[in-house]
Amino acid sequence: MRSTDTFYLKQEEPNKSCFLALRAIILKSEETIEETVKYGMPCFCIKGKPVFYLWFDKKTTAPYILFVDGLLLDHPLLESGSRKKMKVLTIDPTKDLPLHTINELLNMAILLKLK
Repeated sequence: MRSTDTFYLKQEEPNKSCFLALRAIILKSEETIEETVKYGMPCFCIKGKPVFYLWFDKKTTAPYILFVDGLLLDHPLLESGSRKKMKVLTIDPTKDLPLHTINELLNMAILLKLK
């Protein structure tokens, strides 16, 4: 088993399925994306630099995609909370994934890293 699989296998449903779907979407979004684990979280990098993390809200347990360069992304569904540079897209694991929004944000973030 790869070390990156451990995080996903520890999750309970419906978060487990949600995280696995998000993982697949992220890995398909750009051929140069590599997955690793940083700070105990799945981390997706381009050229060795983190672009996205997958994690969950401690209070609600809702999964989210954390955008490392979120400060540079302008989208009404992104939340910064108390973060200065990063923003998150919270996902409801009991509903269909907002694929259009996810892909739009992934592409925006990837373009920033590829510049």
